[in-house]
Amino acid sequence: MKYFQNFRNFEHMNVIRLCRLEERIELAMEYWKKISNNGNLLYGILIVLSFLNQIQSMKYDYVTFTSTIKLLNLNSNARLHSHDVKYGSGSGQQSVTAVRNADDHNSYWQIVSKHGETKSIERGQPVRCGDIIRLNHLSTKRNLHSHLFQSPLSNNQEVSAFGENGDGDTGDNWIVECDDEYWKRDEPIRLKHLDTNKYLHINGDTFGRPIHGQLEVSCYHNANQYNLWRVNEGVYIKPNEENDSNDNGHTEL
Repeated sequence: MKYFQNFRNFEHMNVIRLCRLEERIELAMEYWKKISNNGNLLYGILIVLSFLNQIQSMKYDYVTFTSTIKLLNLNSNARLHSHDVKYGSGSGQQSVTAVRNADDHNSYWQIVSKHGETKSIERGQPVRCGDIIRLNHLSTKRNLHSHLFQSPLSNNQEVSAFGENGDGDTGDNWIVECDDEYWKRDEPIRLKHLDTNKYLHINGDTFGRPIHGQLEVSCYHNANQYNLWRVNEGVYIKPNEENDSNDNGHTEL
């Protein structure tokens, strides 16, 4: 798997953004030649396809409904995470933490419409700043949730994962706070809990066993640097009107 690791360095987003489209394709082809000359044809094909997918994804800058993402806390450099481990105090619901391992498979969340939504939300519709959303944990199918229980370490407001197969309650609803009309993929946001008006937050407290080293995620009453988040890795669904009959409707990062 070293070729994928090398490619991750090669595709660094800042470098790609500085190149014209023709230069990006040329870079991809050069890397393809290096890989294929070493006899690693399959790796070469996969890597170039991934690279071209990234080029295509840059044509659309917004986060969209039904996309699956990882959320990075900018202050702690940790990703929002959950797993089938219950809190030993408070609500006893499924715990939500943050991890610094970028490859963690339990850090994927799907963006879905708010609990109680009656209007149809189109697949790939851009999320507006001010929209109310839910984040459904991909592995366990529970929603990012908060309520009036205290969090176990900081005694802030507890954040948990709640509901079965995405069916929860209004405690799953979060307001997207950002500065533009739409939620942009490369800009920081805050998530404000609708029921309690507190922000999704990491203050740096870490757990012991059985989730040693994972950071506590809580809700906090003030907006500050500890509750700024940005979308990182993910599979981004494009708006329907931009898809054609030969497009599978998503781009990967």
